[in-house]
Amino acid sequence: MFPKGNLTKKYTQPSIKKRIEAFLIDNVGKVVTRQMIVEVSKDPITGKEPENWHQRLSELRTDDGYTILSKRDRAFLSVEDYVLESLNKRANAGKRVMPNQNTWSRILARANQCCEWNEGGTACGLRNGTIDQIGGGTVKLTPDHLQPHSVNPNADATDPNQWQALCGRHQVIKKNFWDSKSGKMNTIAIMQALPHKEKLVALEFLRQYFGTPQGKVGSF
Repeated sequence: MFPKGNLTKKYTQPSIKKRIEAFLIDNVGKVVTRQMIVEVSKDPITGKEPENWHQRLSELRTDDGYTILSKRDRAFLSVEDYVLESLNKRANAGKRVMPNQNTWSRILARANQCCEWNEGGTACGLRNGTIDQIGGGTVKLTPDHLQPHSVNPNADATDPNQWQALCGRHQVIKKNFWDSKSGKMNTIAIMQALPHKEKLVALEFLRQYFGTPQGKVGSF
């Protein structure tokens, strides 16, 4: 279990991500809530609530290498709880390629200015500039690799067919090994591809998640 965090000061860093980062560092090893992060994310001058704060939080995980725990990592956390586990950072996958402006305009035209996420035959369809009634905030579409960055870090910036337009919520939901070309995530194949050392890390994660002592894997 982790102690509860606190929001006791105003954060004035120049970007949403930097404000969230500073707040999490002040509360490292402690549980902070969604509402706390939203409050920290607000513009320090206007007080305006940010667009897609959850995407900035995701970038701290994926681009900056922080281990930020949530309900999916620890069963005892609530769906609106987050914990920066430590100040240690993982190595990242390198600089991300982005489509050029002309390509992005063609992607948005193809998408009719709507999120192209499709799950089980159901399209998201959130329109750029509208309000996301589930995730909150104004919808801001951003480019996403059809193949995960870790699989193909050299996507063609001039080819619209290698990209899709996603809303912030679905940028966060998309996992690194979810290949949008096939629409499938092969969990077993991912585990099989891990070296022995990483398999042990995954095993320890499952022990912590299920609260199972070492040596009692069979009791899962």
